[in-house]
Amino acid sequence: MRGSESEFALSKVIAGVSKDKGMDEAVIVEALEQAVIHAARRTFGVTADIEAKYNQDSDEIDLFQFRTVVEDDDVADDAIEVSLEDAKKLDPETILGDSIGVKIETRQFGRIAAQSAKQIIVQKVREAERAQIYEEFKDKVGETLVGTVRRMERNDIIVDLGKTEAIISVRDQVPTEKFRAKDRITGYIVEVKRSSRGPQIIMSRAHPGFVVELFTQQVTEIYDGIVTIESAARDPGYRSKIAVYSRDSAVDPVGACVGMKGARVQAVVQELNGEKIDIIPWDRDPARLVCNALAPAVVNKVIVEEETHSMEVIVADDQLSLAIGKRGQNVRLAAQLTGWKLDIKSESKLEQQMSNIRSELALIEGIGEMKAKILTQEGINSPADLAAMNPRSLMRVLNLELTQAQEIIERAKNFTPEMAAAASANAEREKAELLANASAAPVKAKETAAPAGDSDAKAQRVKVFMKLQGVGEASAHALADAGYGTIGDIIADTGEEIAHKSGLPISVVRTIQLAADRYLQLHSDARRSDD
Repeated sequence: MRGSESEFALSKVIAGVSKDKGMDEAVIVEALEQAVIHAARRTFGVTADIEAKYNQDSDEIDLFQFRTVVEDDDVADDAIEVSLEDAKKLDPETILGDSIGVKIETRQFGRIAAQSAKQIIVQKVREAERAQIYEEFKDKVGETLVGTVRRMERNDIIVDLGKTEAIISVRDQVPTEKFRAKDRITGYIVEVKRSSRGPQIIMSRAHPGFVVELFTQQVTEIYDGIVTIESAARDPGYRSKIAVYSRDSAVDPVGACVGMKGARVQAVVQELNGEKIDIIPWDRDPARLVCNALAPAVVNKVIVEEETHSMEVIVADDQLSLAIGKRGQNVRLAAQLTGWKLDIKSESKLEQQMSNIRSELALIEGIGEMKAKILTQEGINSPADLAAMNPRSLMRVLNLELTQAQEIIERAKNFTPEMAAAASANAEREKAELLANASAAPVKAKETAAPAGDSDAKAQRVKVFMKLQGVGEASAHALADAGYGTIGDIIADTGEEIAHKSGLPISVVRTIQLAADRYLQLHSDARRSDD
């Protein structure tokens, strides 16, 4: 393509477009070359072998058509073949099979080429701009950007970032926030992806990373790497939790994030339109981290299950609602923050659960209430757990002979829910029979002649045993008649021995022993408190 410098200087066009669009001049040159080739093929056919090259010296596009030299009578397609006779006119040294190039005058299709060049340049510019935007924003994932709300599209927010637009979909919006056109808006870049319509920038205001990035901007220690945010969890619009850690023991990570008079955290809260933020210290110990994450609730005990990656968290009865939070928010955020599955239980519920476990274990022949209590303290929570124990371990825990331990484990393996129900029903029946006959025992005692001193001593023993919760007069008399004088005596003997001496059903004896153990424990605690 040729023209006067004033009419059509290619070098000026190339330089001007490159400057205006911020594109490499090579992209513009390539577009011009492609435009000339496209125009030439309209004239010479799509099969023509045509090449174009920008000549900087002459400031024009040089166009060449290449054809293969064939026999004079074998020319089938003038666009790609030339006879040997015609080829020799161009180059006397040409032989068959050579590819000979002929320079084509471009004036004949200059207007067509110019129109094509314009279209191709526009396309190339658009493609280059999209590529440039993608390259610019792809490394900004995980950062926050400030833009202006341009419009709403099906509840999605379209944000004007200057060079391009971003989208905040409904799921990435905070339900408590409302924006209108021209509002200033800050968003967290979640993803930048290519598409046929150009790069698509996905932003979010609900992502936990948004809180992390806001703190990074506000807290100098985080920006410098002294304090790190190890984890973050959000209930967008309502509450967030972040776990922070300091690499410098002299720097308090929580205090650094809160700032002087709470200035730093308040700046983040303001950007989040009042969302509450809990800042907790991160700990390498998962159990301690969970205790910190459940703040402001106070945790009494944590039972860790490594196999299921879960924890059973025990809190006081008055702390249960605080630990769970409104609509389960506190425990849900704590679980997200720590990555552990959490089960919150009150102390009373745990005691009830442990009582049920002890009762079930006690129904296995050879266990009883006292041994069941020892087993639950060792972490045995079901007959299945007991059946899985090593006999020697059970022997050491309960101070048994090896054969006794093996027999108990075998009974535990064969223990079924039906057997448990039957044993429980039998115990209830025995207890009912005992209570039905309880009124006869005092009468029989009066009819029996005994020295006055023995009668008074027995009466004292009966009074002692009736102090135990759930122990009736008939059971107290039976224990006194069996020779038991103190509550400690009941603890010293096994349930089977007491049942044999007193004639009481084994289920009743187990209940009495459990009550005796509780009584002694309460009085022991009271004495320590007085001291």
